Amino acid sequence: MLKIENIEKSFGQLKAVNGVSLEIEKDDIFGLIGPNGSGKSTLFNIISGFYRKDKGEIYFDGERIDDLLPNQIVERGLCRTFQVSRAPERMTVLENMLLAAKNQVGENPLNALLKRPMVERSRKKNLKKAKELLSELDLFHLKDEYSGNLSGGQKKLLALGRIFMLEPKMVLLDEPTAGVNPTLTNNILKGMQNLREKTENSFFIVEHDMGVISDVCRKVFVLNSGEILAEGSPEEIQQNDKVLDAYLGRN
Repeated sequence: MLKIENIEKSFGQLKAVNGVSLEIEKDDIFGLIGPNGSGKSTLFNIISGFYRKDKGEIYFDGERIDDLLPNQIVERGLCRTFQVSRAPERMTVLENMLLAAKNQVGENPLNALLKRPMVERSRKKNLKKAKELLSELDLFHLKDEYSGNLSGGQKKLLALGRIFMLEPKMVLLDEPTAGVNPTLTNNILKGMQNLREKTENSFFIVEHDMGVISDVCRKVFVLNSGEILAEGSPEEIQQNDKVLDAYLGRN
């Protein structure tokens, strides 16, 4: 689903990503861990089009995407969240979900004027989908709440819901549980797993919490100083001497 070949990125004299290559398969959950400054977020920004790579190639679903703009990458079905989730604060949770809906017929002024029945059918379909997703994410009871009143964890759940209004093929999650209480962390993980099972999406997660990675990921990549240090199952990673030295620490 996602193939990264020899990606490099420098900021001045700092080599943030140095020859990274990896592959993410369809319909699975993969993790990316590493110490602060190892290049995780930089790699995500390159994949999603927010940074331009210096060297290398990125393929998504068989097509090269490393020269595309972020919106063009999203249109191909590769979507992402950010460490700090933002949403229009004076719109309700449900309105935020509807704002993200894909291919809204009513966005065309002529359709809004001349094709009212089609617009209404599209609206009802999106409304039904938004409510179903909010139920999956345990946010339905907050559908009429302003998004600005949500907690940090609830905003991350809303960000995940908005992404699935876009019908993605793959989702990049940048530290989805950072700063989130255990109850909402469980909601995020449960929602992610439920959505993957129903839609057969792939997930690629940057996360510091090894417990989260172990719970949901089949395979983990470890990034250190801009390079892939190791890859394997969560169990293999936790027993890897290089990883223990660079990231997890030893008892």
